[in-house]
Amino acid sequence: MILNHKKIFLIDSLGALISAFLLGIVLVRFEIAFGMPKEGLFILSILACFLALYSFVNYILVIKNWRFYLKIIAWINLIYCCLTIGFITYFHRKVTALGCAYFFIEIIIILILANIEINVAKSKET
Repeated sequence: MILNHKKIFLIDSLGALISAFLLGIVLVRFEIAFGMPKEGLFILSILACFLALYSFVNYILVIKNWRFYLKIIAWINLIYCCLTIGFITYFHRKVTALGCAYFFIEIIIILILANIEINVAKSKET
């Protein structure tokens, strides 16, 4: 499957929407099972909403200089992962094994996506 920049922006946007939903609704509802306090979940969820909006706007509007915008979203995704790790570390006494598993899986998926975004941005193809 060939992934062009438009598909990557769309995938990123949909993934961020899924994360926002899971963090802001599902994990908040089951806070005891996951252990991450609501405040942390809401911050991550709001950030995921902004990432979804950024990627969707780029999917719709960006024609020129798309490599630059793709690199930006890749770096923001990496920062998001670092922030998540920071929250897990800060709330380590509260976060459960299920919470660690969820965040670990989310981080792995985002790191894979960021790697793809960087590689597509570096590619010579349009």
